[in-house]
Amino acid sequence: MKPVEKEEKKKDEKAEILHEILKKQKREKNEEEKKTECEEEKTKQLLEKSEISLILDSYDDIFSDFDPRPFSQRALSDDFLVEAKRAARDKIFGMELKFLVPYNKRNPETEATIKKRLREHFKKHHEELGEENKKTIRVGIASAVLGIILMIGAALVYQFFKELFFWTIVFTILEPAGWFITWRGFDLIFYISKVESKDLEFYKKMSKAEISFMPY
Repeated sequence: MKPVEKEEKKKDEKAEILHEILKKQKREKNEEEKKTECEEEKTKQLLEKSEISLILDSYDDIFSDFDPRPFSQRALSDDFLVEAKRAARDKIFGMELKFLVPYNKRNPETEATIKKRLREHFKKHHEELGEENKKTIRVGIASAVLGIILMIGAALVYQFFKELFFWTIVFTILEPAGWFITWRGFDLIFYISKVESKDLEFYKKMSKAEISFMPY
């Protein structure tokens, strides 16, 4: 093989190696970009699952129109709480509550006061509802146990004293009372306590939520 041909062959081999290196680098770059996009998408999905954003015309939208007290003591608006509950229903990660406020109406000191007021409200109601829910379950258990005792008493009366008129009356009273109190107890345990737990879960989420104000 002539020297010129050898030189050209070496150049072709170098060009081919360089081409393969560039292809590999491009492939790695594409894979890195796809990985970054995937991570960004996951982050976006997590934020969507945790963030509650509410647009305000003014800070007054958060509070009751009928309460003249300052923001540090003022009662929260029912409309705000209803909207927050609706938005928080499917949120399962660390909550973030964002208020979008007109740029020219923002006041850092007022926002700090509102944040403190909201945290106090959510924490207080979470503790109160937690106690109420425990009380509901305790009353339900006690009612169920009492109802079962009454039904056992009715069964004993029927078994041993059914021929006596007085005990027939006692049986007539004990049996339906036992059924009613038992089912009332089960209703408190399995239905009413679960209804209460929805509000309890909401206030639990909100008591731990990050609160921020953003301009628009």
